[in-house]
Amino acid sequence: MAKRKIKKIDLHKFVSKTAQKGTIPGTIEYIGKERAENVTIEVIEYDESTFTKVTKAKTVSELPGYLEHPGIKWIQVTGVHNSEILQEIGQQFNIISLDLEDIANTTQRPRIEERENYILLVFKILQLNPENQEVTIEQVSLILGTNFVISFHETTPNDFETLKSRILSSKGRIRKMKSDYLAFAIIDIIIDHYFTLIEGIGDNIEEIEEQLIAGPGQEVQEAIYKTKRRLGYVKKTIWPAREVLNQVYNSDHQLLNDETRMYFRNNYDHTIQIIETLESLRDLTSGMMDLYLSTVSNKMNEIMKVLTIFSAIFIPLTFFAGVYGMNFKYLPELEMRYGYFIFWGIMIIITAFMLLFFRRKKWL
Repeated sequence: MAKRKIKKIDLHKFVSKTAQKGTIPGTIEYIGKERAENVTIEVIEYDESTFTKVTKAKTVSELPGYLEHPGIKWIQVTGVHNSEILQEIGQQFNIISLDLEDIANTTQRPRIEERENYILLVFKILQLNPENQEVTIEQVSLILGTNFVISFHETTPNDFETLKSRILSSKGRIRKMKSDYLAFAIIDIIIDHYFTLIEGIGDNIEEIEEQLIAGPGQEVQEAIYKTKRRLGYVKKTIWPAREVLNQVYNSDHQLLNDETRMYFRNNYDHTIQIIETLESLRDLTSGMMDLYLSTVSNKMNEIMKVLTIFSAIFIPLTFFAGVYGMNFKYLPELEMRYGYFIFWGIMIIITAFMLLFFRRKKWL
């Protein structure tokens, strides 16, 4: 029988990595999935009354020119695998090398760094693949400046198209607010993805629960275990995000306005709600694992009960068969004319009596 291959759990995506040994602190080294795409830079300019369509910057040197224009600038950098481009951006916006190193490390935990002229925010987008229930993770780093926000994405940021549409249509208050509100709006979309992820995992747990009730099997056990592990990884990612939002809310940095702080507080409250839900789902999966083990144990007990009953029935029969199977020359009953039929009659009576006894005891 061929050995069944069990798919490995996606632990590596949630384990932080560091640069090679001996590397000087502040060395910009890309750490993440190997990519060959070209780095693209898009700029969106807007204020309360006007909106400039998305324009693509051909070189990094063009970016400071946009800062001279009035209004808020949202600079989207797609691709952090090119260390040279990150170095150029750092030079143009006075971003220190330690922060650029964190941006290039896509396994970085969510964090905040407050500098004199900007704030670095690192978050993770988590999404659930509905087909294989795998959790995909992507890092989004933000540089919040006076009149601009630079967002660094690993892949094309399609998840933020709704935010672009809001800016274009001037829906909500985003066109009236400063750059810190733009940073909040980006983070708010990331938090919304957490809710979608939790909802998907909850639906998956319900499906596993139905399979468990229908009949436990090796696949059900594997699904429960992997779901429990993933919940732990997701919590490991979202927990520091809560700390970051709490620091933003309590920060007295000049780039954060009092009017915007309450929105970051709202995001903080959402992360608490998400973590509490994660705890509930994790407890639920633990209960499902206990139920699985209990069900398997009960099935084993049922099997052992049947085998025990059969053994109990055959014990006296085996005794009689053993007695009259002995090789003694003189056994009184051997000379009886109807001894064979009497023997079988006794066997049947004993079997019927024991079955009736087990039934009255409700063991059958």
